[in-house]
Amino acid sequence: MQIFHNPRCSKSRATLNIIIENNIKPDIILYLENPLSVAEIRIIIKKLNTSANNIIRKNEEVYKNLNLNEADEETLIEKISENPILLERPIVVKGNKAIIGRPPENVKILF
Repeated sequence: MQIFHNPRCSKSRATLNIIIENNIKPDIILYLENPLSVAEIRIIIKKLNTSANNIIRKNEEVYKNLNLNEADEETLIEKISENPILLERPIVVKGNKAIIGRPPENVKILF
C-alpha cells in the first residue's frame, strides 16, 4: 500500500493514522518533495477510475493563476506534475485500486 501524503494536511494525517491503526505499514510518498511524473499521474488516474479534473485541487491559488478551469485532461496532468500542490490528497493505492482519502474512512475500502 502507498499513500501520497502531505503531513500538513489533516485529512492526509487522519488517513495515514487509519492505515497504521489497521497494522498496515504503507509506503509514504511525500509527493510535494518528490513530484510525480506525468506517467505516474496517469497510472493513479487509471487506478482511481477517474479523470484529472477529479484529482486536482481547484481551490489552490496556482489553479486560479494558471486559469485551469477549462483546461483539457493532458494539460491538467502536466500542471499537476509541475505543481504537485494541485494533487488532491491523500491518495492511497493498493494493487490496481486507489482511493482519495476524503473522508479518511474511504481508505477502509482497500483493506
